[in-house]
Amino acid sequence: QVQCVVPVFILLHTPASSSSAAGSSPLKSLFQYIDDHQDQFIQRLAEWVAVQSESSDPAKWIEVEKMLNITAQRIREMGGSVELADVGTQQLSSGAVVPVPPVLLAEFPGDPKKATLCIYGHVDVQPAKKEDGWATNPYNLTEISGNLYGRGATDNKGPVLAWLHAVEVYQAIDITQYFFADVDYIVISDSVWASRNPALTYGARGSSYFFVEVDGPVDDFHSGVYGGSIHEPMTDLIALLASLVDHTGKILIPGVTDDVVPLTDSERKTYQNISFDLEDMKKVVGVKHFLQDTKVKVLMARWRHPSLSIHGIQGAFSEPGIKTVIPGRVIGKFSIRHVPSMNPPDVERKVQEHLKQVFNGLRSPNRMKVTSAIGAKPWVGKLCDNQYVAGGKAIKNVFGMEPELIREGSTVPILQDFQEVTGKSVMMLPIGGHDDGEHSKNEKISRYNFIEGTKLFAAYIYELSQV
Repeated sequence: QVQCVVPVFILLHTPASSSSAAGSSPLKSLFQYIDDHQDQFIQRLAEWVAVQSESSDPAKWIEVEKMLNITAQRIREMGGSVELADVGTQQLSSGAVVPVPPVLLAEFPGDPKKATLCIYGHVDVQPAKKEDGWATNPYNLTEISGNLYGRGATDNKGPVLAWLHAVEVYQAIDITQYFFADVDYIVISDSVWASRNPALTYGARGSSYFFVEVDGPVDDFHSGVYGGSIHEPMTDLIALLASLVDHTGKILIPGVTDDVVPLTDSERKTYQNISFDLEDMKKVVGVKHFLQDTKVKVLMARWRHPSLSIHGIQGAFSEPGIKTVIPGRVIGKFSIRHVPSMNPPDVERKVQEHLKQVFNGLRSPNRMKVTSAIGAKPWVGKLCDNQYVAGGKAIKNVFGMEPELIREGSTVPILQDFQEVTGKSVMMLPIGGHDDGEHSKNEKISRYNFIEGTKLFAAYIYELSQV
């Protein structure tokens, strides 16, 4: 498995000068500049989306490096310094050892007397092909009814570019700001809203990814010749995968959920205040009903309870048509999303023990091997920190409403790492819409969210300078 390639921007800003805009706040001038340049900003997003920077395929890593270089060049043009930091090598499944694309570290000229903001994002993307079901070419940004469709539009090229545009706005209208490496605050925009309302994200689930391999026969065989006479690896694998989770979503692995932090009444109330429309979300997802029957239960299942998902089987026949083959080796892929206070190594140990016990019960002569990857911890932020206050004020300035306080069901591994290593405040400030389809076909970000999101980032920088 290949981890995301990430650029990290380190920002320090000063309070804006009141002479730069009417009244005591510069936000009117900032927002007007963004409105006047929105077509230019969207054209730049189109250029970024056109780069097929898929990090899951080592053959595309040259495109990932191309995207990093484009990002680096843009930052240099804005006066920042850039380091493309070497992060070593990775061994592929073929046994080959290849260099991993670098991490981009950027810094703008700084003033040690001022607070520093570190902005994290990534410019690699998930795989995408027109034949996967996209209505448009995934690498040709296409605007339809106010939505900008393209791979990376919302995850995460669009938000990264919006941050750079927010910095550009300050530079263009000559409102002083500074950047440097001694971080005081860390903000990440690698998530989406839960509804149609803007939000601040204060939690995310962790994740462990697993491979369970079963092999036995020396080769693939004809089912008409050997079917019914040998222990088929696929049959063993299906039994193993079926032992992990039931049809209600309940994880069946003993002990995995024992350490989940109990739900409190005060936490339950936070879910009730979120304007999540269950019927609307059913239409977005295309399902008749969810596993849970209320808004609160659905949100908790997505954000604060663990889940197990089965992702695919490698080595099985999956092409169109008919092929009566018995695969000699198959690999099942699944993941578990962790929540506080689950510990990835403990989860991985329990998974290993469970699968070994189930496989032994099959009395199969085949061989089983279980390996894991990622092992990212869950994260919960501190809502009382200054930057959550600044983020709330910025949302009210731009959207005229209080933010919804939400959590994220997916995993951003660097979140907990940042919080543990730096000891500083970490916050997620999303601009993507709840229906953007990140990681899916027809991924998009609306023109409204992209442009108003750029205003949000500019307003947040200003509000953070005032705390």
